[in-house]
Amino acid sequence: MSGGEVAGILVAVFWAILVSFLAVVLVRLAQVLKATTKLVAEVTDQAVPLLADASTTVRSARTQLDRVDAIASDVQEVTSNASALSSTVATAFGGPLVKVAAFGYGVRKALGKNPQDAPQKTSRRNVIVGRTVPAPRRRKQKG
Repeated sequence: MSGGEVAGILVAVFWAILVSFLAVVLVRLAQVLKATTKLVAEVTDQAVPLLADASTTVRSARTQLDRVDAIASDVQEVTSNASALSSTVATAFGGPLVKVAAFGYGVRKALGKNPQDAPQKTSRRNVIVGRTVPAPRRRKQKG
């Protein structure tokens, strides 16, 4: 065999090894792409129902928030009505009731006034923190 023939065989063997290596790489790449496609399909199959459930949940939450808003505005209206009613009742009955109570107290005092019921005078004492001081003595007026 001549040198040219050996070189040709070496080149052919080199190309055969290179093509075989590329074929293995392409087969592996095809397997990876197939697995990726399958994974994406499964994720899509699971994600679509989850997104639908999330959308339903958001709609339900919005409905509940609308209800809470309506309830809060109703409570605010009831509170303002109760405040107005309380103010009206206090204005309408408060003054006259105080006057009636004062009149009744005056009548009781006037009817219950007996000389025996009069309170007896007691000596006044001034209190200073920690001790008691006797009441001031009255000076006798010279007359």
